[in-house]
Amino acid sequence: MTSPGAAASPDGYRRILLKLSGEALAGVAGAGVDPEVLYLVAREVRSVRDAGVDVAIVVGGGNIVRGVQMAEKTGVARVTADYMGLLATVINALALQDAMEREGLETRVQTAVEMRQVAEPYIRRRAIRHLEKGRVVIFAGGTGSPYFTTDTAAALRAIEIEADAILMAKKGVDGVYDKDPRDSQDATRFRTLDYMEVLNRGLKVMDATATSLCMDNGMPIIVFDITRPGNVKRAVFKEEIGTLVAGGAGHERRPRGREGAHAEGD
Repeated sequence: MTSPGAAASPDGYRRILLKLSGEALAGVAGAGVDPEVLYLVAREVRSVRDAGVDVAIVVGGGNIVRGVQMAEKTGVARVTADYMGLLATVINALALQDAMEREGLETRVQTAVEMRQVAEPYIRRRAIRHLEKGRVVIFAGGTGSPYFTTDTAAALRAIEIEADAILMAKKGVDGVYDKDPRDSQDATRFRTLDYMEVLNRGLKVMDATATSLCMDNGMPIIVFDITRPGNVKRAVFKEEIGTLVAGGAGHERRPRGREGAHAEGD
């Protein structure tokens, strides 16, 4: 078990939030949960936990149910369809927790929609305390409200737990491009972007609400390919991979406090 007292390199991030889409967890099948992807993610997280980095994760649910598509295809009310999507993220979180624990990582799942039989309710101070104790925390249930994406949940949770950066894990795409690299051979990858450029050009990093939230709070975003082993560690230690979104109108990140130190919860 990784020691909670380990210290990350001063050249790397000390606390990260990893955003995993449901599509990434589906692997090549495109739906369901691919066990190979689960264990790849678990190994990637283990590699940075061994270096003393605090790791939180937000998972999507698009491999099972995507609210907007469900509403359009079936006629189910959008609010109901979004809640179905939130429940799908819990399924992914439990699968990921199991894979993490098989890799020897102590893990907690917290949900924005309470379901105490399977996970803890989201409590910010308790989540921070888990991280301080060296546990991986998986946030499920999005923000707990319909109409908000899990990208927005990732931005919100990253800010709340005082993460140093959001790592946006993509499947088979190694950053942000000016056009879809799967359709255009002349697509150009951006090394860096600022938040306003992402918003003004409509680049598909995360939705506009999430991007604005990151911009207002100076939260860096690193977009990278999760399918290449070692990329999470490379991103954490600031090697040049993928695309870095930062700067613009964002404020400097403030040093983390000690709010979690006196919070209850094991």
